[in-house]
Amino acid sequence: MLTLQRCAIAAMLAACSAAPVLAAPSVVTLGYAGPMTGPASAYGKDAANGVSMAIQHLNAEHASIDGKPVTWKVDVEDDQGDPKQATVVAQKFADEKVNGVVGHLESGCTYPASRIYERAGIPEITPASTDPKIAQQGFKTFFRMLANDDAIGAGLAQYAAHHLHDKTAAVVDDGTAYGQGIASVFIADAKKDGMRIVDHQYTNDHATDFTAILTQIKAAHPAVIFYGGAYAQAGPMLRQMAQLGVKAQFMGGDGICTSELATLAGPAVNGTICAEGGTPLQDMPGGPTWKARYVKAFGASALQPFSSYAYDATMVLAHAMMKAKSVDPKVYLPFIRHVDYDGVTKKDIRFTSTGELVHPVITLSQFKEGKKTPLAVESVQ
Repeated sequence: MLTLQRCAIAAMLAACSAAPVLAAPSVVTLGYAGPMTGPASAYGKDAANGVSMAIQHLNAEHASIDGKPVTWKVDVEDDQGDPKQATVVAQKFADEKVNGVVGHLESGCTYPASRIYERAGIPEITPASTDPKIAQQGFKTFFRMLANDDAIGAGLAQYAAHHLHDKTAAVVDDGTAYGQGIASVFIADAKKDGMRIVDHQYTNDHATDFTAILTQIKAAHPAVIFYGGAYAQAGPMLRQMAQLGVKAQFMGGDGICTSELATLAGPAVNGTICAEGGTPLQDMPGGPTWKARYVKAFGASALQPFSSYAYDATMVLAHAMMKAKSVDPKVYLPFIRHVDYDGVTKKDIRFTSTGELVHPVITLSQFKEGKKTPLAVESVQ
């Protein structure tokens, strides 16, 4: 009897050892960093939604690496729009050895964080930061999904000088890396195009009262007021311009190019001109279909400019891993530059040697009846 039992057990063990063993799915974790709280949280949450949509798509499609099953995950961290907190988040990602990072959103956060990712060898793709100096550091781990401030600031200056035929401008910047950077580009290009800068005022990215600044600007009678900063300050500034009777063309970069500006400024937003990298969502290759998916998942009110770029940034990292047949950042990093991925925002996504997008475009828009309306799309060479 014991002999028969032993034989039966031996037969079962032999059968089990002969059966194929299914490999457990490995986990690929991407970090996302942006302002989930604070004045720019609408941008941060929107971009996080874009990453989440990409992760859901990858898992639904059972996207594998070198034929092996993979579970895709995202670690969302709040950098609060604060450069110091951004370095804390970046170090956390480095310590946890995430496979890649989508972020950060604000240039002032991306700049210091990018050094940490470079040291750790972790690829980072920003869906929003436009400061040219980030790429000029020469970090091989840095990539950008849209045109930088050199293109955006120059495009606005050229539009003011050649299309509006304005001769004078006043400039206000919020003291951040983004605000100072885009303001300096606007000033330089405006001067090249024959415009005169009659005043340059300074504020910060937490200010709410601009009465003193606007009173001084009003006395200079500029044709244009250019603001280097975000919508959280631009909205109140526009309201106060209306109250003080300041009559000038208000302009700004991608930091103000959002529907949130109309919410904060009310009717005073009308006439405002802004510019952002990329094309209008409805004109993107996958824009209309992707927008429908986004609105179904999060609602129309949640949609902001950067979620589609965050989605594509996530997919670029994933497709580079698939091409390299590895989730190891050191192995798949070289594949990012020529990933040749057809995304929502752009077909044939590729990057230059400094991480800039190949053949980016910018879109100039104007607020009319509270809605952002495209004026022109310009290619950047």
